Amino acid sequence: MQEVKKLITIATAGSVDDGKSTLIGRLLYETNSLPTDKLEAIERSSKQKGYDYLDFSLATDGLIAEREQGITIDVAHIYFNTERTNYIIADTPGHVEYTRNMVTGASKAQVAIILIDARKGVLEQTYRHFFISNLLQMRHVIVAINKMDLVGYEEEVFERIRGEMEELVAKSDFRPEQVHYLPVSALYGDNITVRSERMPWYPGNALLPHLEVLEEEELQGSGSEARFPVQYVIRPKTASHPDFRGLAGTVYGGRFTVGQEIVVLPSLKTSRIMAIHQYTDQVETAEAGMAPVLVLADDIDVSRGDMIVPLHARPQSVKEVSATICQLNSQPLRVGQRLLLQHGVNRVHAKVTAIEGRIPTDFGSAEAAESLGLNEIGQVRFKLSKPIHVDAFSLNRHTGSFILIDEQGHDTLSVGFVQ
Repeated sequence: MQEVKKLITIATAGSVDDGKSTLIGRLLYETNSLPTDKLEAIERSSKQKGYDYLDFSLATDGLIAEREQGITIDVAHIYFNTERTNYIIADTPGHVEYTRNMVTGASKAQVAIILIDARKGVLEQTYRHFFISNLLQMRHVIVAINKMDLVGYEEEVFERIRGEMEELVAKSDFRPEQVHYLPVSALYGDNITVRSERMPWYPGNALLPHLEVLEEEELQGSGSEARFPVQYVIRPKTASHPDFRGLAGTVYGGRFTVGQEIVVLPSLKTSRIMAIHQYTDQVETAEAGMAPVLVLADDIDVSRGDMIVPLHARPQSVKEVSATICQLNSQPLRVGQRLLLQHGVNRVHAKVTAIEGRIPTDFGSAEAAESLGLNEIGQVRFKLSKPIHVDAFSLNRHTGSFILIDEQGHDTLSVGFVQ
């Protein structure tokens, strides 16, 4: 039986021109993941520009504006693999103007790679990117101190930047062992897939080998109780299945097993799982991430938007919620504002009752605020028209997050993380 590869989802972040796109392009090149035509285009463009090296940033910067300006604007998702691991990288923008793109692009990542230009050291955007990594509950952070070739591969430069970052880590929710520091030159491939001979003073693995040894248990976090938001009720009413009634959805956290007692929210009706279908097979267990069809033993009323949970492990059912909000829209979020709150497949009316403080991205004390502007982050309290069923974001990313939508234009305004 073929061994199932682990999957690692990564978000890259860094200030403008710190080398994110070059780093990813180098990874693709070193793992033979660049198509022949793409590699030829990179070679041709690099030669035309008079470079004596390959400009790997062209491997990811797909928009014309990105190539012309040498910056990343949109979020690009890049896929590659090794013998052991499948990787998905969200190449997120570094400019402060596109902070919202980083939040959305990195929201499902397990690992953050934060790049720092060795010549510039820790910048304001470094604080912002590290803060967002903390906010999004990343399981592991790699601080890649890039462009070591431009500082003579000096250990002293690396250690100075590492010391600044360790002070920041001490203010965060991260444990020291969750943050790894790595000196690299993405341009020349130093410490990307193999240890660099130019930095013998660095004792650790190169970037790719470091990622390869991360265990799935480390990347999954503390886990949570099983959650199954119902997306669709299946009633085929065919001759072969005249009475079949299945509930389709995705398992978010934990697992469900045949025979398990469950409760349906919000009705609080109870039953047990009689069968679990996965494609054409029946299975005994549905793990987190699977999209099965559950069949209940009792014919109780269950509809789209309901949530099936273990009988003795319910989430919070709340009509008031306090959450950390990142404002994604130029329209500010204000006290008293009425909007729509989308939580999974459920949409409820909400009112902003208080902005408890604007949160600075250097982990300083919250500041008083009457509104949150574009890219600002704050602690906000809402009153809802009917209950939603939530967990803390630290326990379950799916049931612990939501978006806010304008009632009139239906634009997405904000993303929220339940504390």
